[in-house]
Amino acid sequence: MYYKFSGFTQKLTGTWASDAYSPQGLRPVVSTEAPPIIFATPTKLSSDFTAYDYAGKNKVPELQKFFQKSDGVPIHLKRGLPDQMLYRTTMALTVGGTIYCLIALYMASQPKNK
Repeated sequence: MYYKFSGFTQKLTGTWASDAYSPQGLRPVVSTEAPPIIFATPTKLSSDFTAYDYAGKNKVPELQKFFQKSDGVPIHLKRGLPDQMLYRTTMALTVGGTIYCLIALYMASQPKNK
């Protein structure tokens, strides 16, 4: 008698020898031919692409010079006003959230008066 694990009942069940040697219903691949093309437009092969098909000018060297300049400004504030606004907004939300959490903890620690 041959047995196979049933994924439906989660138990061993009796089966034929061919099913027992191909667990979970897996069968060997019958055809090794590629399926027919479904789309009408041809696709580009990966060998058709060059390294610069998608990119414009490489800005990394310029940005490295800009951000590595030692002018005493922290790296997170180098770009000026937009960075300052983001930094100040983040700090305000952090301080506000901390105060809100402390108030919520204080209120939760007080017994209710009935």
